[in-house]
Amino acid sequence: MEAEYTLGAFSDEQAARITGVSLNQLREWDKSGFFHPSYRVDQPHVPYGRAYSFRDLVSLQVLNDLRNAKRIPLGHLKQVSEKLAHLGTSRWTSSTLYVLGKRVVFDNPATNLREEVVSGQRVFNIPLRVVIRSTRRKIEALNDRAEKAGRFERHRFVAQNERVFAGTRIPVTTVIEFLAAGFDHKKILAEFPTLVASDIEAAIDEWKAGAAA
Repeated sequence: MEAEYTLGAFSDEQAARITGVSLNQLREWDKSGFFHPSYRVDQPHVPYGRAYSFRDLVSLQVLNDLRNAKRIPLGHLKQVSEKLAHLGTSRWTSSTLYVLGKRVVFDNPATNLREEVVSGQRVFNIPLRVVIRSTRRKIEALNDRAEKAGRFERHRFVAQNERVFAGTRIPVTTVIEFLAAGFDHKKILAEFPTLVASDIEAAIDEWKAGAAA
């Protein structure tokens, strides 16, 4: 595993966008004690009172694969978390995890055995180095999108040469249609999670300009 981790703090929304874990899952896991963000203030209504570290994002990508892709029961993942509690915050990233049926197995360093492996059943490897590289790429893409927020661009062979929101393939006219249909910011952002508030504001300005023309 790579020794160096990119420093940074990421909000719930950013963590969900990067890792694939839904906002509801992140908040429920925090509330139940299954997975806390590294930076949190227990007092309610504190701005920026919760933030995820890069290590958290790597762990959450592993958990997304286990829970959402491989459908491992949450109850079993909680048991795994308790068993690996001595590893602290690195419990999901300190060793290669495998999936056998609907159970998680790993190479136990204390016994040098892969526990819970049944001969003849397929074991899926979660390549941690790939997860780390993927996390970094997604953070870079998120930062790139942030710099382009609120801007439009046009590219050949993208959305039939229509203008799109910079860094996406979402046509500006599509969001204007949602606005005209009465959708508010929150509903539009729910439909297009790669967009941000400044994108919607830019679309509103474009809509008003078109109406005034």
